[in-house]
Amino acid sequence: MAFDKNVFINCPFDEDYKPILKALVFCTIYLGYKPLLSETLNSANSRVEGIQNLISSSKYSIHDLSRMEATKKNELARFNMPFELGLDMGCKKFGKGKNKGKFLLIFDKIRHRYKKALSDLSGNDIEIHHNKPETAIRKFRNWMYKIQETKTKMDSGNKIWERYNEFNGDFYEITKEDALNKYDIAEMPWDEFCQYILDWKVGREHFKK
Repeated sequence: MAFDKNVFINCPFDEDYKPILKALVFCTIYLGYKPLLSETLNSANSRVEGIQNLISSSKYSIHDLSRMEATKKNELARFNMPFELGLDMGCKKFGKGKNKGKFLLIFDKIRHRYKKALSDLSGNDIEIHHNKPETAIRKFRNWMYKIQETKTKMDSGNKIWERYNEFNGDFYEITKEDALNKYDIAEMPWDEFCQYILDWKVGREHFKK
């Protein structure tokens, strides 16, 4: 898919964050865009190089800083997300051609929390999702609407949330038909999950006709 339709999602891949990530991936595909995640990188390349390629291939990016914290006592905080945000901001600032027109959405879970570790971001608009998938969908949808070059009608955040829950119900039945057990579903590659969403969307639109 073309640069103009790619959305790079920079986020954690832990189980606690998965409900938000699944919601954002669904919303991205539902709105007609393609999510790019570092989890799907080619292991033949260095991880940083792969991330740089994803960033430079995407007009849009979501950077979630909500897990920028230590999870145990005496443990260092997790800085992969702010590092990748920095790469993306550098790509927009110093890149050439189409990369000058990139758009970045930054998430956190609590307002002003990021200032304790990244005070240089003060002055940037940070969206807060409060660790709620529904809120993340609404914030992302509204952001995508605002940055459209030509304003076109877009389903509301509430409607997309309803469709997401509809998909989850259908996904449960589809995976049973495909003989997937709970381990298959839990360990499903993100590219495959995206394909399930896309197939569901296409099938639903065809059924409506």
